[in-house]
Amino acid sequence: MNFLKLRNQFYEQGCFNVNQVYAWQPDFEKTNLTRWVKQGLLIKLRNSWYSFPEYLKTPNFQFLVSNKMYSPSYISLHSALAFYGIIPEAVVQTTAVSSLKKTNFENAFGSFSYQKVLPKLMFGYEQKSFLNKQSLFFATPEKAILDLLYLYPQYNTESELIELRFDEAFMQDDLNIERLHEFTERFQSKTLSNRVKLLSKIYAL
Repeated sequence: MNFLKLRNQFYEQGCFNVNQVYAWQPDFEKTNLTRWVKQGLLIKLRNSWYSFPEYLKTPNFQFLVSNKMYSPSYISLHSALAFYGIIPEAVVQTTAVSSLKKTNFENAFGSFSYQKVLPKLMFGYEQKSFLNKQSLFFATPEKAILDLLYLYPQYNTESELIELRFDEAFMQDDLNIERLHEFTERFQSKTLSNRVKLLSKIYAL
């Protein structure tokens, strides 16, 4: 098989895996992928997952890479908070939440981190349209905040929460307070509830 046939089949997906290739061409030789990676025609994301170098210049493409190469997962924590403008820092690592084991990957699109939660806590995310035919699984602002407070035990006092430097305008005007409290109850965690109370005190929610 020549590379152009594979590119025409999978380019619009952004990312693809070996199983998709075999479903399309059962007699495909996997050594082709290794050769095309060496030639710079493909980028290896992790075992069995690939993308195309043209996407290296596509804004936010790392979010799609994160979703695709480790599923089920959704973008949350620092990446989501920075995307929404809730925290001021630019985030180098793409952060996500998954019901699978905690792990990290690195590839040409960046560094990727996945934090583990119980399957019952895999909620509070939405599908965002991306690249016309694709979609991203992305935490709502409220769930991104709660995931952070739940998964990072250091955010346990008023001073530590202030150090997060959440955007006051966002907290006052755009945060969905009802959703924040509804999601907090679904965690069934006293520790998290106490942290949310501290957060509410700081920002007068």
